[in-house]
Amino acid sequence: MLVQNTQFDGPTLELFAKADIASRAIPPMWALAETVAVNPFLGQTSEPLMLTAARLEKVAGVRVTQLRADLVAKIDKGDITLADLDAAIAANPDGLPATAADLYEAASSHTSPAPVALPTIAGLAADVSGIDWPRLIEERIGHWAASHFDAGQALWPAPAMAAFPAWHGFAKRDITPEIQGLKGFSEYVSNLPPSGALALAYSAETLGVMPQEAELYFHRLLSTLGGWAQLARRDAWAAEQSGARDEAVTDLLCIRIVWEAALFEMYRAEIGAVWLDALAEYAKSLAPTADHRIDCALQLAAELAAQRKLVAQMASRTPVAGPERAAVQAAFCIDVRSEVFRRALENQSDEVETVGFAGFFGLTITHQPVASDVTQALAPVLLSPALTAKSGHSAEQDTELRLAARAKRAWGRFRQAAVGSFAFVEAAGLLYLPKLIKDTFGAPAKVAGGPVPVLTTDLSLEDKVAAANTVLGAMSLRAPFARVVMITGHGAEVVNTPFESAMHCGACGGNTGEVNVRILAQLLNDPEVRAQIDVPADTLFVGALHHTTSDRVDMFDADVDAGMYSDDIKRLKLWLKAAGAEARAERAGSLPGAKTQADLIARGLDWAQVRPEWGLAGCSKFIAAPRELTRGLDLGGQAFLHTYNHHADTEKGVLELILTAPVVVASWISLQYYGSAVAPEAFGGGNKLVHNITGGVGVVEGNGGNLRAGLPLQSVHDGDTLRHEPLRLSVVIAAPIEDMNAVLEKHPSVADLFDNQWLHLLAMDDEGQITARYDGHGNWSQIGGQAALMAAE
Repeated sequence: MLVQNTQFDGPTLELFAKADIASRAIPPMWALAETVAVNPFLGQTSEPLMLTAARLEKVAGVRVTQLRADLVAKIDKGDITLADLDAAIAANPDGLPATAADLYEAASSHTSPAPVALPTIAGLAADVSGIDWPRLIEERIGHWAASHFDAGQALWPAPAMAAFPAWHGFAKRDITPEIQGLKGFSEYVSNLPPSGALALAYSAETLGVMPQEAELYFHRLLSTLGGWAQLARRDAWAAEQSGARDEAVTDLLCIRIVWEAALFEMYRAEIGAVWLDALAEYAKSLAPTADHRIDCALQLAAELAAQRKLVAQMASRTPVAGPERAAVQAAFCIDVRSEVFRRALENQSDEVETVGFAGFFGLTITHQPVASDVTQALAPVLLSPALTAKSGHSAEQDTELRLAARAKRAWGRFRQAAVGSFAFVEAAGLLYLPKLIKDTFGAPAKVAGGPVPVLTTDLSLEDKVAAANTVLGAMSLRAPFARVVMITGHGAEVVNTPFESAMHCGACGGNTGEVNVRILAQLLNDPEVRAQIDVPADTLFVGALHHTTSDRVDMFDADVDAGMYSDDIKRLKLWLKAAGAEARAERAGSLPGAKTQADLIARGLDWAQVRPEWGLAGCSKFIAAPRELTRGLDLGGQAFLHTYNHHADTEKGVLELILTAPVVVASWISLQYYGSAVAPEAFGGGNKLVHNITGGVGVVEGNGGNLRAGLPLQSVHDGDTLRHEPLRLSVVIAAPIEDMNAVLEKHPSVADLFDNQWLHLLAMDDEGQITARYDGHGNWSQIGGQAALMAAE
């Protein structure tokens, strides 16, 4: 943390360093308007799962694997075999039984104990007083944080200032703690300087916390703040990406430890001895228990079983040759929801070829929508937008739209105002009856489109040509090009859900892919650009948007001069309509209450629907290969499908791009679903039925408390059972092993994901057979054999 006072002694400076380390163990969380999936274990990717299991049990009281009983049931059912167990033991043999039979016996003979976090002062004080101090702290910090982090929802915004001084001013006037029994708390806070660093140092001294206990204890305190700590971590993470610093998350730690110190002063006599024992536990080196090792081995066995089934599926496939020159090439985002639609579209005609690429399609854009000064970052959060774009009408229309928006906002603020809300309900309540009835029977579907977005970045012709060639190369789009190339983004058509952006395109920053595909089509149709790139004169690029909730595709053919392609586009629209029906028929059975395709379409337009679609639930595979190697395979909407041809990637730049960008983004998505399924208390979004939007940034359950991060229960669970099987992502790449090793050696942070088994890496050959598995640190094993394939020299 940033320390201005240089008079602190060495141990105190070490405490500050531990606070910084603890803050980096917290995953970032993006606000609702720009929700993107986040790996909840981002701060632990440098260590293996079993060590993280020990860590998160102590700091958050959660498990990080599937329930042991569920995994044992899969063994009993035959889904996980003894061979899978043996392979899991071989991967991490330390501390495990020597044989699969012994591992099964150890797992089935007793259940793993429920995880219990190390104590906090608040918890110990609650035990001796009967007052729920942890809940009160959560409520009071949440009450303040909702105002401090507000992003435009509050009618009276809080003053813009750093987190700790802002809380200091709030807390010394907040009498709620004293009413609940913490006598003198306001005076206690008033006597502290409005400096987070000084408050941390003073509180740690009061509690007897030394550097050897601090890192784990500080992480424990931050974990009690839930999504507030994660939201603050997002600001720090963004600052770090640009070489700056943000202290909000460490300020929250300082706030939380002040509460601990105040409670300790009150209950020192009753809890002092127990607290000394707790400090001794915090000081111990982390080590996984036998139960952690067993559970992690069973989890790995489940993932190896899934890989075994994929290997068999690839081995038994019937090769499907594509057309010599397709009538249509349809590029889709690699999002797993596209796998179902791509397969359905290819079923319509042998003349259709589909391509997979990240949904921003290589264009990182800051976009200004119609009649708005608010911009959207249309790019993965790992990248900084390099281009700017704008959508708009004429100046007169723009003014009219802005005035209408202001009137709507003013009306909304009157409805919510402290006094106006009562008058509004009395005077206008019945006027909303028609709207309520209309909403109850479903909103009408909206056709995508509107003003054509245009680049406002001044690019030279040379820059445009370079961008076009880069994008086409990264997409593995090359001769023979089809007459029509449809570049298809995606978005979810839903109403009345604060998680709408989470259902859109993560590669577009939680927005739809509409702007990116329309601008890319413009670029690739530009006559000057076309004159300098290797694309046939009779090829037309056209943008489109796939509505994942209804499997409808809207084409932006009005953006282009499609006169001579009218028959091609008419036929493509018929294929898209038929493919949509086929995709809906496949998906309908998986959603509770959806019996027909009409039910599926209606879900997204129903304001009371908590499961408009499953999103990316089930995601467990990432395959980068030529489409002909996977065409015809039913991958169940569980695979990210990236088109890649290593023979054309002579400089291996595309392979490097895939491993460092789409694979990392997919890992964030996969591990968010994983974390929301195995540890919903820490990494899940809670129950939609009791959500309230807070500060415009997130949701709380009920009327306050901690912000909830991650996916809501309804996104991973159908009410009876989990609908997302938590498996770490298996990444399959059709590329030489030595090429993949070279990329991993160049990018240690990516290598950590595979070396520590947060992801699995498998190699595919040119015939589509999965031949080898990465064992870590440059070593590979043959699939189905024992021989090791060592890293190339």
